[in-house]
Amino acid sequence: MLASGWSANQFSALLGAYRSHLGLTESTVTGLFAVYVVGLIPALLVAGPLADRRGRRRVALAALALNVLSTLLLMVGGAWGGAWLLLPGRFLTGVSAGALLAAGSAWIKELSDSPRRPGLFVSAGFATGGLVAALIAQWAPWPMVTAYAPHVVLGTAAGWLALAAPETRGSVPVRSSEAADDHNGHRFRRTVLPLAPWVFTAPTIGFVTLPSTLHTGLILTGVATAVVPGTGLLTARRARSTPTAGLLVVAAGTATAAVAAAAGNEPLPLLAAIVLGAGYGLALAHGLTQTAALAPPHQLARWTARFWTAAYLGMFTPYVLTLLGHTTTTPVLLAVVTLLALAHAGFSSYQAERLARRRTP
Repeated sequence: MLASGWSANQFSALLGAYRSHLGLTESTVTGLFAVYVVGLIPALLVAGPLADRRGRRRVALAALALNVLSTLLLMVGGAWGGAWLLLPGRFLTGVSAGALLAAGSAWIKELSDSPRRPGLFVSAGFATGGLVAALIAQWAPWPMVTAYAPHVVLGTAAGWLALAAPETRGSVPVRSSEAADDHNGHRFRRTVLPLAPWVFTAPTIGFVTLPSTLHTGLILTGVATAVVPGTGLLTARRARSTPTAGLLVVAAGTATAAVAAAAGNEPLPLLAAIVLGAGYGLALAHGLTQTAALAPPHQLARWTARFWTAAYLGMFTPYVLTLLGHTTTTPVLLAVVTLLALAHAGFSSYQAERLARRRTP
C-alpha cells in the first residue's frame, strides 16, 4: 500500500518539471495526471471481485509487479522526452494501483483487523513519494529518470517482504443474511459513496491546482504533495470522523485555496494544503471504517474497490478546473467547489439526524 501511494504521487510532484523541461502544455500535463484514474477505476472494479474469488495475496502481488513495471516505463518516457511514452506508464500505474488498493486493502484489514490501516499506508506513500521525487528532481542528474528510482527499490522490497504474508481469503465464504446485506448496501450507497469523491478532490486541489495556478517552484510543489497527505495521515490516525466534519474541513480548505489563488501569496497555499489534507484524512478514515463495517465478509474486497473507485473520481477535479478555467478564474471555480462541499455537509448532517431518529425507540 505504501508503494501504491508512492507511485501515484511521485508523478504529481514532477508536473512542473514536465512543463518546463519537456515543454508540455497545461492540458497535456493535467491529462497525463487524469490518465492514472482512467486506468485505476476499471482495475478497481475488476480486481475487487477477483480478490474475493481468487484470494487477496495473488492479486496484490501481481499488481505490485505491474506497479514497478509502470515506473520503469515512466523512467523511459523521461529519458526519451515524449508524452506518448509517459502515457502508457501513467496508465499502467493507475491499473496496478487500483488492483493493489482493492486486494491490498482487504488483505491488510484481514491481517491486522484495522480498517484505517490501508488508508494510513497509502497516505504515507502519497506524502513521501511526492517529496522525495521533487527533491531528487531538483538536484540529481537526469531528474526525469532518477526521481523514479526510489519507487523501483521500494516496490521490489515490498514484494519480497509480502511473499512471507499468508493468504487470508478462505475457500468457503462466510455469508451474512441477505436482509442485512440489503440494508447495509443501501446505507453504503446513500452515505459512504457520495462522500468518497471528496477524498481526492481535496488533496488534488492542494498539490495540483494551486501549484499550477500560482506557478510555484519544484520544491514548493514537492512540499505541497507531502504536506497534504501528511496532514491527512496525522488526522486519520488521531480523529474519529463523521461525513459532516470531513466535508466542513474540505470546504474550509477550498475556501482558503480560493483566497490563496486570488492573492498569490505563498504562505496561504501552504495553509490551504494543511486544511485540505485534514479534510482528506477525515473523509478517508470515515469512508474506509464504514466500508469495512458495512461490507459482508465475503464481499469486502469488492465493496472496498467501490469506495476507492468513487474516491478516485475526485482526481479528475484539477482537469475539470483546467477546462473550466477558460470561462472564469480559478478563485471563482474554487469558491463554487466550496459551496458544493457546504451543501453536501448540510445534507449529510440531515441524513445523520434521520438515522439517529430511526434508532431512537
